[in-house]
Amino acid sequence: MMETNMEPRFRIFDVLQAEDYEQIVFCQDQASGLKAIIAIHDTTLGPALGGLRMWNYASEEEALTDVLRLAKGMTYKNAAAGLNLGGGKAVIIGNAKTDKSEALFRAFGRYVQSLSGRYITAEDVNTSVADMDFIHMETDYVTGVSPAFGSSGNPSPVTAYGVYRGMKAAAKWKFGSDSLAGKTVAVQGVGNVAYNLCRHLHEEGAHLVVTDINEEALKRAETDFGATVVKPDEIYAVDCDIFAPCALGAIINDKTIPLLKAQIVAGAANNQLAEDRHGDVLEERGILYAPDFVINAGGVINVADELEGYNRERAMKKVELIYDNMQRVFEIAERDGVPTHVAAEKMAEERIQMMSRSRSQFLKVEKSLLGGR
Repeated sequence: MMETNMEPRFRIFDVLQAEDYEQIVFCQDQASGLKAIIAIHDTTLGPALGGLRMWNYASEEEALTDVLRLAKGMTYKNAAAGLNLGGGKAVIIGNAKTDKSEALFRAFGRYVQSLSGRYITAEDVNTSVADMDFIHMETDYVTGVSPAFGSSGNPSPVTAYGVYRGMKAAAKWKFGSDSLAGKTVAVQGVGNVAYNLCRHLHEEGAHLVVTDINEEALKRAETDFGATVVKPDEIYAVDCDIFAPCALGAIINDKTIPLLKAQIVAGAANNQLAEDRHGDVLEERGILYAPDFVINAGGVINVADELEGYNRERAMKKVELIYDNMQRVFEIAERDGVPTHVAAEKMAEERIQMMSRSRSQFLKVEKSLLGGR
């Protein structure tokens, strides 16, 4: 018999109430080995959209902590991007190299289907188009499937274009002109998104300094864009106008900030600030920070368009608005006298609160028309 007097190590409802999460779904399928968690943070603006990540977490508590953090982040990203979507995320506990199977992803798809559209899944770390196709066999509430099913295909070029537009907005605010011609941009990481970003920057006439642990990626950037290559630990101290983190998160920290010579930090990486206080430190040093969840929203904007029947031209026009969203962040920061990372959160929260008030008012009117029933 299960003991009932054990003190819980992780008070789930305390965590949910503290950050006002709506729902957690624990998913288990013994036949396929599925162990997954779906977290829905907020659906004020619409169904929760967020990717499915597969990771070999050290513990179930670590997996839960991660999915909750990621779900809340998607609420802010989707709201700041102007999407009529809420925030959610999902994780599968397992080794992506050895534990993947059709049965596992189809079992997960059935759990997504059971939520009747409250959560829409997508690709994320260690999941692929093929995995999304398996999920699609069980539910329509999935994006990023094969183009044959009407998806948008590889999101990297679209994400890169959004970062490029956001970088131009930051240049406009900092330098008075959004032209990047003649500017030196230090790019950390030259993966799919960053390579496409470098292409835009090169075409406009920017000088590129790049680093990566992948020698082939570096040679490609050097050959295609005339980029200068530096060692990974040298990228922070490059004499440049803009530092573009496009690899790991938490790279703006106590060790790296004193090395920075850039006047702008604007890149594609997620969770660039190791801690929120590092955004304050950038502000104190006069470095303009383009908040990551605003500038790198091109990917989610692109897959969200699939929900309307994907149209590339329409999606790209929406991504172009990242320029305006970034300008709005800078305006709020100036208006309220706060660092830009705080302003970005305010922008997202203001939109959510506005829609929440509007919905409440509608319900009151509806109740009144029904005679209080």
